[in-house]
Amino acid sequence: MSPEILKTLAPSFTIVLGVIFPVLMIGKIGAEAMRAIGRNPEAASKIQTAMILAIAFAEAIAIYVLVVALIVKFT
Repeated sequence: MSPEILKTLAPSFTIVLGVIFPVLMIGKIGAEAMRAIGRNPEAASKIQTAMILAIAFAEAIAIYVLVVALIVKFT
């Protein structure tokens, strides 16, 4: 393949492969939090706080992937 094609495809593959796991984990975190709140509604505020914090960390990984993809694209 030519370098121009690789320079276009590399960021795309970086984003696709790097975002799969954070997306799956955000879904799992949300599902487990809803299940926990369903079992123990009195602890909803504590569970929600921990859920939001965990989702923020998972989302940060996806943002790091975006930054790496931009670096790959423009270097």
